[in-house]
Amino acid sequence: MIGFPERSTVPEVLFDTRWPDGSVQTFYSPSLIVEEYFEAGQVYPLADFVARSRESLQIAGDRVRAKYGMGCAESAISIARIEQAAARFTGTEGPAVTVERFRRWA
Repeated sequence: MIGFPERSTVPEVLFDTRWPDGSVQTFYSPSLIVEEYFEAGQVYPLADFVARSRESLQIAGDRVRAKYGMGCAESAISIARIEQAAARFTGTEGPAVTVERFRRWA
């Protein structure tokens, strides 16, 4: 995980996700915005989870770009990892994803 020089001004968030097969994966956001798109313990249809992830992590990356003049590679990596993991369940009946919890540093 990449930290920022002014760590106290960039609220980093990890969010743990349970996939339809029961596996758990942790993703990174350089912004609390993901907590506005998801609720801990809530179950989301796969397509909705992916769409919310893309949007929230794009906003998170844009916030870093606005503050530091460069985007957040970790945010982009999280989007790619989510899309890759979600592809395993495409075509299955009613796949759902649970956002289990958030862990943050402020």
